[in-house]
Amino acid sequence: AKMNSTMSEEPDALSVVNQLRDLAADPLNRRAIVQDQGCLPGLILFLDHPNPPVVHSALLALRYLAECRANREKMKSELGMMLSLQNVMQKTTTPGETKLLASEVYDILQSSNMSDMDNMNEMNYRRRKAQFFLGSTNKRAKTVVLHIDGLDDSSRRNLCEEALLKIKGVISFTFQMAVQRCVVRIRSDLKAEALATAIASTKVMKAQQVVKSESGEEMLVPFQDTPVEVEQNTDLPEYLPEDESPGKEQDKAVSRVGSHPEGAASWLSTAANFLSRSFYW
Repeated sequence: AKMNSTMSEEPDALSVVNQLRDLAADPLNRRAIVQDQGCLPGLILFLDHPNPPVVHSALLALRYLAECRANREKMKSELGMMLSLQNVMQKTTTPGETKLLASEVYDILQSSNMSDMDNMNEMNYRRRKAQFFLGSTNKRAKTVVLHIDGLDDSSRRNLCEEALLKIKGVISFTFQMAVQRCVVRIRSDLKAEALATAIASTKVMKAQQVVKSESGEEMLVPFQDTPVEVEQNTDLPEYLPEDESPGKEQDKAVSRVGSHPEGAASWLSTAANFLSRSFYW
């Protein structure tokens, strides 16, 4: 599949893949997206996109979709899926976070139909292999669980997601809206305080870290109030100036999607149309 690489296509590809990622973030949409004819093949094609943020966003969408156990078999057997994920992991030009995210998705899908024992062995093998591709500079990823005061609707979730995406070293995140939590995978050399600083910068949310005590009880630990210097992700595209931004109406459509499945369905067909137009088969 060859892709249009004219610059005018660029913001389109990114905004489409970001919309898909936002839809996939809502558990209510995950089955529908994978059942749709055009979306999964489209996301796989996005994994070969020359623009790194497009690839990362497509991987986040796939990561969300793979959280739904019922989707995994279909995703794994989708033409080109596992191969494209391997390509992303092995390409020397792929940023470290993106490689780790790709290997995370690969692991989840790879182990979808194994027994738990096989699963552990397979995961360890993959991890060693991924480690090899990533080179020794990428130390292991770690997981930080945040409790976020103020995380109570999808527009807040989008704010939180934008803040986290700007931090260099963030690999993936999963929201548990019902309990106001966000599980973030970060590179092990990134300080968890950086996440708190980014979330505090939204002015409407504040993060605490969820940790387990010796006895296995969960506790909330506030972060120090001294802001941490956050290294910004430089390969993210500049935002369009206000007057060119693709309209606030679209945002509303996305945030309503969860409660109106038919909204998601019509949006999916728009995405599928875009995808079939953007790629020469």
